[in-house]
Amino acid sequence: MSIFSSMNTTTSALTAQRLRMDVISSNIANIDTTRAKQVNGEWEPYRRKTVTLSANEGRFSSFLNKAMGKTSEVGNGVKVTKIGEDNETPFKLVYDPSHPDANEDGYVEMPNVDLLKEMVDLISASRSYEANVTVLNANKSMLTKALEIGK
Repeated sequence: MSIFSSMNTTTSALTAQRLRMDVISSNIANIDTTRAKQVNGEWEPYRRKTVTLSANEGRFSSFLNKAMGKTSEVGNGVKVTKIGEDNETPFKLVYDPSHPDANEDGYVEMPNVDLLKEMVDLISASRSYEANVTVLNANKSMLTKALEIGK
């Protein structure tokens, strides 16, 4: 285990949370997009994107776990497994007969993006990002103090 492994772990979390915030902002930006892609010759509204995170595969046993005689391992950061589309949530139907994408009954299929849900996810991602910045700064401070011991 390197002295920089905790920085690498935190950096991977920062990268993942930044990507998560980018995807959420894309969802918010496309909240009114009724023509995102063509499916079978028909236009389909924008589908909400989701980010799936998982632990990095490179694992190592921590010194503390070895000292305590535990066999569990700690992770080596986080990675983005996939960016998928939300196919479970149906599109919202809004009555607007003057809209160019309205069906014969006057309803328009709007994206399945819920602004409230996106804002909650954005706050969560932002707080996770802030927490990881705090961890990175604390780690940097500890490494600096460790280097000062040698003076």
